[in-house]
Amino acid sequence: MKVVSSIGNLKHRSKDCQIVRRRGRLYVISKSDPRLKVRQGGAKMKRK
Repeated sequence: MKVVSSIGNLKHRSKDCQIVRRRGRLYVISKSDPRLKVRQGGAKMKRK
């Protein structure tokens, strides 16, 4: 999984990629290429 500061300027994104928000983080999940997983944010989150 790649961790990037900005998902918007990724070159790898295809048309069927979904941007999902889970637990305050943004994830990119691709149906056609299951290995393509990207995460953005959540570095400063504190555990409760």
